[in-house]
Amino acid sequence: MNGSVRMGRVLGVPLRVHWSVPLLVLLFGSSLSSQTLPASVPDQSSATYTFAGLVGALLILGSLLAHEAAHAFTALKKGIEVKSITLWALGGMTEMGRPRGAGATFLVAVSGPLTSFVVGGAAIGAGIGLDAASGWAVPAAVLVWLGWVNVLLGVFNLLPAAPLDGGRVVQALMWWRTGDRDRAERAAARGGQILGILLIALGWIAVLRGAFGGLWLALIGFFLVIVAGAERQRARLVPALRGVKAADAMSSPVETCPDWFTVERCVHDVALRAYHSTLALTDFQGRPSGLLRLPQLARIPAEQRQTLRVRDVATALSHITTCAPDDLLEDVLEKLRPGMDPRILVTDGQHLVGIITARDISRIVQRHTLGGTENQ
Repeated sequence: MNGSVRMGRVLGVPLRVHWSVPLLVLLFGSSLSSQTLPASVPDQSSATYTFAGLVGALLILGSLLAHEAAHAFTALKKGIEVKSITLWALGGMTEMGRPRGAGATFLVAVSGPLTSFVVGGAAIGAGIGLDAASGWAVPAAVLVWLGWVNVLLGVFNLLPAAPLDGGRVVQALMWWRTGDRDRAERAAARGGQILGILLIALGWIAVLRGAFGGLWLALIGFFLVIVAGAERQRARLVPALRGVKAADAMSSPVETCPDWFTVERCVHDVALRAYHSTLALTDFQGRPSGLLRLPQLARIPAEQRQTLRVRDVATALSHITTCAPDDLLEDVLEKLRPGMDPRILVTDGQHLVGIITARDISRIVQRHTLGGTENQ
């Protein structure tokens, strides 16, 4: 979702729109104006079909937003942090914290499909009533189409596979029944991978038979495989990190470089003797101010190295996750945001005491696997 743009707030939650949303509008608008409307309401002008198709596609975006807003509203009511809502070509995504109980997981999951069913039923009823009362066939057809799309959206989202809402429902029920959250998350993610593979296969079969709409089905399947795989990996990771503090995972001491150094001075005085590929930058007071990867220095032309400061080519502290030594690593990882540096700086007050990288987390997981205990 790195290619998304912030477009305001919904329920106090940042709303982001991905660059692929125009593709979604084009797909639905084209399908409605070139196929659905001419078949249900013939003998209308091309302009009428095109305008109605555009309106219908925009109404679909509104329906997707309502679906995601329902998730966000329920999560907020349950005390769950909601970080953002993003609309993109395959629908919508609500980024939120992990629910603390099976009941909250269930309610958040079902709120979206239920909203889609309500919107769908209301749109179908409004379309039928409008046609009967006024004879406005085209607007009525758009509303009926909108209603059935929402019904299908609700049904599809209830398929028992993560990250779909149905997968979250399965996860919540298994968690409630067994008391094992990690097992429930792994099962839901495995279902998502299986469903994704099936959709990819069905999509390619459709393409081979001449139905190029199967590419969209295959794309959805590919997305499910990727996201479900990531969720399954996270479900395996969480038990190893549970109870582990940042101080237990960090590497220390951290190799640093003053942020006012020129690139040339940094290379000769610091980088050439560094044992790691990342340097933490510090300001005049010794406070962390950013992160610098050595490959970034190598790409800087020689004629610029004498005047360019390292802080001008480094990742600023505002794009870096920081934490205290006593913070739980599981909670710290929840703070990571798309577009932020994956490395985490550990600070005691304003002083840098360590850094956590993917290698450090891998080490914790390996120790957990070897020791057979949860907090090793």
